[in-house]
Order: sequence, then structure tokens, then C-alpha cells
Amino acid sequence: MASSSKPARHAFASTLKSFKTASGKAGQLYSLPALARQFPQVNRLPVSIRIVLESVLRNCDGRKVTAEHVQQLAQWAPQAARKDEIPFVVSRVVLQDFTGVPLLADLAAMRSVAAKLGKNPKKIEPLVPVDLVVDHSIMVDHYGQKNSLDLNMKLEFQRNRERYEFMKWGMQAFDTFGVVPPGFGIVHQVNLEYLARGVHKRKEGYASAKAGALPVYYPDTLVGTDSHTTMINGIGVVGWGVGGIEAEAAMLGQPVYLLTPDVVGMELTGQLREGVTATDLVLTVTEILRQHKVVGKFVEFFGEGTRTLALPDRATIGNMAPEYGATMGFFPVDERTIEYFKGTGRTKSEIEAFEAYFRAQGLFGVPLAGEVDYSQVVKLDLGQVTPSLAGPKRPQDRIELGKVAGQFADLFSKSNADNGFNRPADLLHTRFHIHRRDEVVVGATPDGKPTPMGAPRFVAEMEANKPALATAREEASAATLPARGADPTVGNGDVLIAAITSCTNTSNPSVLLAAGLLAKKAVEAGLKVQPHIKTSLAPGSRIVTEYLTETGLLPYLEKLGFALAGYGCTTCIGNAGDLTPELNEAITSNDLVCAAVLSGNRNFEARIHPNLKANFLASPPLVVAYAIAGTVLRDLMTEPVGQGKGGKDIYLGDIWPSSDEIHRLMKFAMKGKAFRENYAKVATDPGKLWKKIKGVAGTTYTWPASTYIAEPPFFANFALEKGAASAEGVGATGQNGQITVQGARIMALFGDSITTDHISPAGSIKASSPAGQWLLQHGVQKADFNSYGARRGNHDVMVRGTFANVRIKNLMIAPTADGSREEGGVTVFQNEGPLRGEKMFIFDAAMQYMAQETPTVVFAGEEYGTGSSRDWAAKGTQLLGIKAVVARSFERIHRSNLVGMGVLPLQFKGGDSWQSLGLTGAEVIDVLPDAALTPQSDATLVIHREDGTRQQVVVTLRIDTPIEVDYYRAGGILPFVLRQLLSGA
Repeated sequence: MASSSKPARHAFASTLKSFKTASGKAGQLYSLPALARQFPQVNRLPVSIRIVLESVLRNCDGRKVTAEHVQQLAQWAPQAARKDEIPFVVSRVVLQDFTGVPLLADLAAMRSVAAKLGKNPKKIEPLVPVDLVVDHSIMVDHYGQKNSLDLNMKLEFQRNRERYEFMKWGMQAFDTFGVVPPGFGIVHQVNLEYLARGVHKRKEGYASAKAGALPVYYPDTLVGTDSHTTMINGIGVVGWGVGGIEAEAAMLGQPVYLLTPDVVGMELTGQLREGVTATDLVLTVTEILRQHKVVGKFVEFFGEGTRTLALPDRATIGNMAPEYGATMGFFPVDERTIEYFKGTGRTKSEIEAFEAYFRAQGLFGVPLAGEVDYSQVVKLDLGQVTPSLAGPKRPQDRIELGKVAGQFADLFSKSNADNGFNRPADLLHTRFHIHRRDEVVVGATPDGKPTPMGAPRFVAEMEANKPALATAREEASAATLPARGADPTVGNGDVLIAAITSCTNTSNPSVLLAAGLLAKKAVEAGLKVQPHIKTSLAPGSRIVTEYLTETGLLPYLEKLGFALAGYGCTTCIGNAGDLTPELNEAITSNDLVCAAVLSGNRNFEARIHPNLKANFLASPPLVVAYAIAGTVLRDLMTEPVGQGKGGKDIYLGDIWPSSDEIHRLMKFAMKGKAFRENYAKVATDPGKLWKKIKGVAGTTYTWPASTYIAEPPFFANFALEKGAASAEGVGATGQNGQITVQGARIMALFGDSITTDHISPAGSIKASSPAGQWLLQHGVQKADFNSYGARRGNHDVMVRGTFANVRIKNLMIAPTADGSREEGGVTVFQNEGPLRGEKMFIFDAAMQYMAQETPTVVFAGEEYGTGSSRDWAAKGTQLLGIKAVVARSFERIHRSNLVGMGVLPLQFKGGDSWQSLGLTGAEVIDVLPDAALTPQSDATLVIHREDGTRQQVVVTLRIDTPIEVDYYRAGGILPFVLRQLLSGA
């Protein structure tokens, strides 16, 4: 019997080889060059595929990962049919707090189930390191003042105390779960600067290894619960964003399963021109790759131009892989990567092991043309990139800087169907007074100056927002801000939020130093920012503040209102905080199309602020420039940015920094000692506010009463026997193994580009919404609603906010007389009875349908589910009783998450759509998939119309892999994994 516990011999044991670092330290690796002796094609595989292959090779245990898996991937061919799935075992998992908290709640619920079944709760334990970075919670309530950061963090801790207590419980309950507390930075930048180690090592686990054998080294790989996890691709780390549902499975020992991907090689040639930033480059890359339809594919950058890019520029491009639709935007390891590791404070031994490992594997260096086989090659001459923005509604809609004003004016009167705002053209330049409430005094500083009221009650006095800039009113242009004593005005195209924010750019010293230099030149020229524009600086790391201070640039940013507001996603995730009541009233009562300009990666409708319809992505220096201009209706290539001293016109070229000026300051940004000292404080000095947080102790959570954290319902009917938690009650109904959806009503008919921002609860909670009403009924005052993101640990709040976005358009609702569509999460109830034909919130309709045991389905167009990797977009869909989503195409993560929650994703074939089928929402739908749920097989939609006619339509079942069939039949991925853990399978 003793021999049964002896590890089996590795199927490719001969590939275990030794290597040495530059200082002579020895280790072992599973050698890809050795594997290439058996499979010669390995030497020409894309670098990203080879790194995935190493994981498959190293983890080949004959069970979850078989020799056949190794053989299949080793023989990857650029143009082959993609039908094989890869079981990819990652080295670690990274979380941000919005997605991390519900994931932790699921783990806690699993432990509760284990305890109820008499099993050891400790069986539920992450098997790989898990790091949660708290970066999504801070909101920009205070801004434009030197103490904004302190005030915002105090509010953050007040609002999120219950969540942070729960995290503290997780830290002590799980051995492999760590937390980077609030105030250190954005998860992706912290990942780049601190969490990523380059290579990991472990003791050899196979019988062939003798006592005292050398450790086995392997590459850093990961998945993260944020789609922008791909920023890590910039340092040669294979990783991407997954939903919390998939991440949970990866933490608990499940491989991440993916179809063998195509790999698109993007060859970069030439060099960026003077005045062109990494942001301009990534917006161009995003536009090009979107056009080449790289959804679900790896993109790998190669060529001479790629070799010229600094590491932060590569990370910027990797970050926006979700925006161009790719699984990854990967850059191989080379000398630039080593330089970055040195500059960010990694140890000498780490860097030596990292470089020696990649050289021994034949993975060091950016390939040149012809050295690697790709499925497709896309080319870009860096010299052709021009200054750009993207918007006003999607990140792939790039606009050259000189065309922004014209594009906005054109879209102003275009129809919603044409991505426009559907407003009369003659109203474009109409302006309205903002009626100030001068009688409201909300507090004062020691010198007697008024200070803004922070949310919970929001700012009530506009002029108090920026006391340091109060004199700007006297010198500002009369066309944009009246003289002191008169009410200022607001109009279409006005920039009301200007934010240097988001992981995309705040990891990049070149664009942040450029913003600081532009601010310096602007202040010296006498330019100012109008006091009512909400300006903020939210860096991705404390290091940013350090080098902006050391270079003397921070005071100039502060003078223009870009004071430090927080270390977190802030505006880009929807945490911009509110505008003043006066501005909100002026916008809504006059249906104005006002703008935000941010250095972010997401600008979907209602994401930045529910009342700002136009949102533009831009580089940090352009954010500052547009804050000064105050409008997107000014052409910054030909018109003045503003008037400086003596009323002199100041143009963008007058204040734009040169590349030499930026380069001279770069030495302040990459200092290894500063990075080491900063991140040492995660353990030694996490901050007084964090130290005050006390969590409950013990291996299982006690679930105290809370409107933030509640035991999730996903294991309510769980039983240990296999098959007990089948798809019944979760997905479709099962009869003799046949999965069907019978007699379903249509919950919604959606158009193209319905994002997870539309589906998943995000942003502020309206008091009149179902979620707001639930909170009020549970004793929560409106001032303390916080955001949906902060309440992701409570399913009662989240399900009420699913499909509740204020900009979502359910096309079941008839258009108005002018052709526009009603916005908001409403539907028409269709079951027989007194409520038939009544318009109501989607949540309310879902409760009615579920009470009547009627399943529901959703129809949509192209790119359904693009956006952040939000598990609640799938969880909320399931809890609303929606059994299937039928769309023209799906975003990768959301499709996978739907399956993981027991919801059938179905895809129209050819030119079919719900529009071509003439659906109105009154039909009854049956869904008849293949009995075996064969991946990507045909399924039949049966449409029963009101006139008694019946139509059948063939669609594709988007359950893509065999493991997804198992997940679906088990009732979802979570019951599947829990059953395995508790049964010892």
C-alpha cells in the first residue's frame, strides 16, 4: 500500500534539466529545447505559446494534464482548426477588491458548507498564492486640495469597514491569501512593481528526484479578476483576466481551460515621433487590432520597433488587450525587462535566476520577422502614430487630436444608432447658467477658507471645491466663466471631469512626467483651470508621488487642481464621486452632453458619471490640456488652449514638453531602493487606518448581519453526491439527461456592444432603484449607500442592480416620437394576468416570472459582455432566473462566466439576429440543445409567436470545451469544484 502514495514517473521526465545563473547557482527546469528534440516545431512556436506549453509539460500528471495535452500543444500549427483545450495551471492569482470580496465570500460559503457536512473546512484552501490589492474602493469626494487624499481615505475606511473586516478574517483564515491594503496603488501597477517575481521555484515532486535535489524553476504566470491583468504581459508574464468564478477554480487546484488559441503577431517597426506618447500608441494599436478581430486570440508583439519600446510603454499596450479584444497583448522578455526589474528593486539573485531561466529555455529576446510562426501578422510603423483621444463611448473609437472638436459636433446630432447623442444641431452652442448656492457654508479651514462637503452628502458649494484657485474666476474668459458674482455657465462639450487616473497610464513615468512638465509650463504662462471642473490625480503607485515631488512638478499639478486624490482606479472604475448639485441640475434639466477626459482605458456609457454622456480617453498631458481648455469643442491643434498672462493666446505647442525634457527626469522614476522601501511597508507599516480594522477570527466565517457581506446562495441546495446539484434549478431543466429551456419569456432585446458595465451593477446606487429601495428598507440612509462595487459581497444588493445601468436600452420598449430609446433597466412583463404589458424594472419582472416558474431568456447583438471581468454580470443573470443568452457574438470572459453559472450562451449563425427574426419580446421561446451538450454544437430555438405560428432557428451552443460541459451539468463551476474538494476527487 505504501507504494500507492509514491508519485508517478513524469511522462516527459527526460526534459528535466539543470541550469546555472551568472553567479553559479544551480537549478532545474522542464526544458523546452529538450522537448523540441521530440517535437521540432517547438522552436518556432510563439513565445507566449511556449510559456503555456512549459506549464502543461511541468504539470503533466496523467490526470488533469495528460501526455496528449503536451503533444497537442507542442505541435501547435498557425492555421490549424482550434478544437483542443489546454489545461493551463497558473503560478498565482491576483485579485482587486471589487471582485476579490465576492470571491472570498464564495470561499467562506464553501467552508460553511464543509462544516455543515461534517468535513474539515481547511480542505477549502487556495493551492497557489493569492494576493488581493485594495484599489477599487476610494472615491474622489474631495479634490483640488492638498489634504484631498487624507479626507478621501478617511471616507473610504468609514464606508468600507465591514468589507475590510471581512478581508482581515480572510488573511488569518487562509494560509496563502494576502492583502495589499488601501493606499499603496492600483492592482496592475502593484503587480508589475512588486508581486511579479519573474520566476518561481519549488522542490521537485516526482519520484525521479533524489533527496536534496535542486529546486525546479518555472515562469511567473497568473490569472486575475480584472480584465486588465494583461498589463503584466509587458514584462513577459503570461496572464489574463478571468471572472472571479474562474479565478476561484484556479485558486482551488483547477487548471484554467482554454481553447488552443490563434496567435496574431504584431510587428512594430520604426520609432515614435516627437510629441507622441505611449497613450497615443495604445489607442492606435487598439483601433487596428479591433479591426482585425483578435477576440479570443493571443497577440504577441515582435520586430525592431518592439525592441525600442520602454517597459512601461509595453505595459501600457498590454493593459488594453481587453479593449482590442485579445486574451493577451504579450511582450517577450529581453534586456528592457531586466532593466525594469533592476529599476523596481528586485534582488540581484531574483534577476539572475530570471534571466538565466529564460535564456536556458530559449525564450530570451524579442523575435524579429521570420523567426516565429504566427497565425496572422499585423504591421504598424511607430512613426505613423499621431496624438489621439478615444471616445466618446468606446475605447476603440480613436480620434486624431485635431478632429476631436469636429467629431463631437458631428455626433451631437447623429442618431443613437450611429453612436451619436440625438440632439438638435442648433442647440450645440447653447449655454445655461449654473445657479450657485452661495448661502451654503459647509465648513472652514483654520484660515477661514470654505472647504467642500464630502459625500455622503456630496458637495453643496461649488466655489469651495478649489479654494486655492478662487482668483481664477476674475481672470477667466467671459465666454466660459462669468466675472465674480455672476453665475457661471455650462454647455454641451464642456469638460466637467478631468482625471489622471487608471492603471493604463499611471504605471508609465514618461506620460506622468509629461503631464507634470505641461502643468509647469501652463502655470508659468498664466493658464488656469476653471474652479467647477473636477480635477484629480490618482496614481497607480506611491512611487509616482515620490518622483513627481522629487522633480518639483507636483506643485504645478496641484495649482491646476490636480492634487493627489487617492491611490486607486477612481474615475476609470466609476468612482469619480459626484458633481455639484447645481451642475447635475443644469445638465439633466437641459439634457446637456457634457464630457469627461481621463487617462483611463474604459469610457463606456454611464461608467464615469451617470450624467456625463461623452467620455474621452487621453494621455495625462492631454487631460491637463483639456482641463485648461474646459471644452472638447476647441481644436487644440489650431486654437489656443487658453489665455495666459495679459490675455495672451497660449497654444498646445507652447506648453508641450519635449522628449529630451522628459528623458532628463526619468532617472527619478526608476530607483530600486525607493521601490523596495515602499513595498516593505505593506507588512511593516500598512497605515493607521488599516491597523485599526479588526476582523473576526476562526477558520469559518460567522456571517454577522451586514448589508455589505452576506452568505451567497450558490450552495443552498448543495449535496455531496455527484449529480445532486445538477443543472436543474440553476441552468435549464434536465429530463433523462436532456437539457432544455421550455416556455421561456423574453426579458430583454438588446443591441450591439452591451458591456458588463451595462449588465453588472456598478457605480452609484439610486434611491429609486430596486437596490436603493432594498437598502432603505434595511435601515441604510442614502448618504451611506456607497457604490455597487463596494457592495459586491451582498447578493441581495447586486441582483437588484443587474441590468439596471441608467444607459442600457431594452429595445422591447417602443421608441419615443423622435426615435430615441428609453434608457434604464426596464422591461415589459409578458405573462398572462393583470400585470401583462406593464413596464417595470427588470428585477421586479424577474421576481414575478420566477414566482410563476417561468424561465426567461435575453437576446443581444454583437460583442455581448465586453468590459471588465465582472463575475456579477453572470451571477446576477443566473439569480434573475435567466436560463439562456442568445447573441450575435460574445466577449471571452463573460461567455465563460455564463457557463460557469449555469446559463446557456447561444450564438446566432450567419446573418441571423433577433431583428432579422422580427422578435418583439412578446414571443415564447424554447431552447433545444444537443442532448450531449457537445461543445459548439448546433442547438435549436423554437419561437412561438402571438399569432400561433412557430419558427425554428439553428444557433451555436457556446459551451466551448468538454470541461465546461461538466461545469454546466454540475450546476456551475463552484459546485463542481466544491464537490471535488470535499470528496477527495
